[in-house]
Amino acid sequence: MGRRCARWCAPSDRGSATVWTVGAIAVLCAVFGAVLAMGQAVVVRHRAAGAADLSALAAADHWSDGGTAACARADRVARAQGARLVRCAVVGEISDVTAASGQGPFTAEVRSRAGPAGPAGPVGSTGPAAPSPLARRAFTLRP
Repeated sequence: MGRRCARWCAPSDRGSATVWTVGAIAVLCAVFGAVLAMGQAVVVRHRAAGAADLSALAAADHWSDGGTAACARADRVARAQGARLVRCAVVGEISDVTAASGQGPFTAEVRSRAGPAGPAGPVGSTGPAAPSPLARRAFTLRP
């Protein structure tokens, strides 16, 4: 009986490696899940940015058809990119578009503007004149 009690009554580390292994696996699974969630958020953001840029360019290209027709074209382009058009405004030759992608906690909205380039410098100058702040904002695509 003494031998049996010594076997079960003494403190032992048997099985502790299993507990540590299970804990390490749980931590690795949590980190892997967080990395996957961050990757999904980046993909959704890029999809929204691409759709906003292309929609703004499409609306700016069709500004002469009128604001409604230009925004309808921008909406078709956004839907073809797997996004939805949230806002569209066409003022003159400049379009201002906001597109959204994703759903739930992984939703991203991106605003983009497109329009013609600024005026060129005077004839005979060594380079183009610096565009006005309005013209610079007009042709720059901003995610």
